Amino acid sequence: MKPLYAAIAAIAILAVAFASYLAYDRAMAPFAPPSLEDYPLQGIDVSHHQGSIDWKKLAAQANVRFVIMKATEGGDHRDTRFAENWQAAKEAGIVRGAYHFFTFCRPGREQAQNVLATVPAEAGTLPIAIDLEFTGNCGKVPTREELSAEIVSFLAELKGTYRGKPIFYLNQQFFDQYLKGNEAGFPDHYLWLRSIAEEPGRGGCRQWSIWQFADNGALDGIEGPVDLNALCPSETDFAHLFQTPAAEQAEDYSGSR
Repeated sequence: MKPLYAAIAAIAILAVAFASYLAYDRAMAPFAPPSLEDYPLQGIDVSHHQGSIDWKKLAAQANVRFVIMKATEGGDHRDTRFAENWQAAKEAGIVRGAYHFFTFCRPGREQAQNVLATVPAEAGTLPIAIDLEFTGNCGKVPTREELSAEIVSFLAELKGTYRGKPIFYLNQQFFDQYLKGNEAGFPDHYLWLRSIAEEPGRGGCRQWSIWQFADNGALDGIEGPVDLNALCPSETDFAHLFQTPAAEQAEDYSGSR
């Protein structure tokens, strides 16, 4: 009977292994990215990691209507390509925004001063975005109260310089750990949610404004991967920043006469 038991055991092991493989494969399988029909305003976020960018090529693509670019990190770091990208994106006609990587090891006020010294206050841009994540951050894990206090201090220093409430960039895990059930403990904000495995489930885009749906996008004008984003169709606060096709056609017509 031993050979029979051995055969049964082997079959069981193979079955478990196969089931595990299928589960892993399905979990890792890419989901269908949001279409331009469902999410007509799509864009990217970049930093110096994207190297030299051909902004004219980017502007010619329907899924690059906006860009949020890294400007600063912590109390003294400035992205080496921010100034170049900021001006070039404007010249290409792409709606711009700047983001600050918020470190948990520097006071919020110091970090805000870094932003003020780096990001121009210009009309027609997205609000300042704050990148909140543990990846690439310092080793400190702040309490909810500590994080809230430093963000309040950060935004108080910026008050009156940049228009609109800030954008918070985070993933679902960070949201669950710090903001879930405690939104009132943080300043009013737009939510930029990272979710590259599935479409976000938070209120069917009623509770978030921007969705980062890929970190390996391929676009003409950028060598290597780039993050891809979509604006929630019901997010009307940013509508004035984007010309409608009809407005663009009217501008082209008037300019050709």
